[in-house]
Amino acid sequence: MRRLALAVAGVCLAGTIGLAQDPVAVSPKIYQVVIDNPQVRVLRVVAAPGAKTAMHQHPDNMTVLLTNGKMDFTDGDGKTQTVEMKAGEAMWSNAQKHMGVNTGTTPLEAIVVELKGSAPPKATLPASRPNMTMTKLADSPRAEAFKVTADSSFKEAPKTTHDYDQVVIATAPSTLSIEVGGKTTSTWKRGDALFIGRGQPHQAQSTSSKPEEFIIVAIK
Repeated sequence: MRRLALAVAGVCLAGTIGLAQDPVAVSPKIYQVVIDNPQVRVLRVVAAPGAKTAMHQHPDNMTVLLTNGKMDFTDGDGKTQTVEMKAGEAMWSNAQKHMGVNTGTTPLEAIVVELKGSAPPKATLPASRPNMTMTKLADSPRAEAFKVTADSSFKEAPKTTHDYDQVVIATAPSTLSIEVGGKTTSTWKRGDALFIGRGQPHQAQSTSSKPEEFIIVAIK
């Protein structure tokens, strides 16, 4: 479990950086929106070696790493922190302003789940689920990230609901079937993400004889 905490302070860096902006607006080649609804915005991050983002800001968020990598983050006060990252990790960050540089030798890929609003937690997250192994990767007052492994017997009946919002993120190709809102997803690539809302009816089922691994960001 790791926690990335970069200070939220200041609006300029060395007198050359103005007000922090939305990452998609200022660094569109690195950040792309894959989900945007009243609860969350989910961003796909792909940063080539040497790629640099402009100063930008995020609300409270959970980052899920899809590849290994190394980033240098600089906050609004000009303080720099080097962060080594490993595929399969998750990191919680409070609202922040920063810029980043991929100082590694390979492309860095990640999913950032930004939480909207500031409502207090409404749910207690389950410590286990039937036919699913859960390993907590990151925790915070607002959300948790779990590595989950669904065995071949995993199945959720039609109209199953949960008392929390969740973003399901594929870390490898998979054929896990999830139906939500009348749409079924059964082919997953690394980095694919699906939102299931609090109390939203859905069903899910393993379609493989082998265990299938995902990361779930559950919002309390």
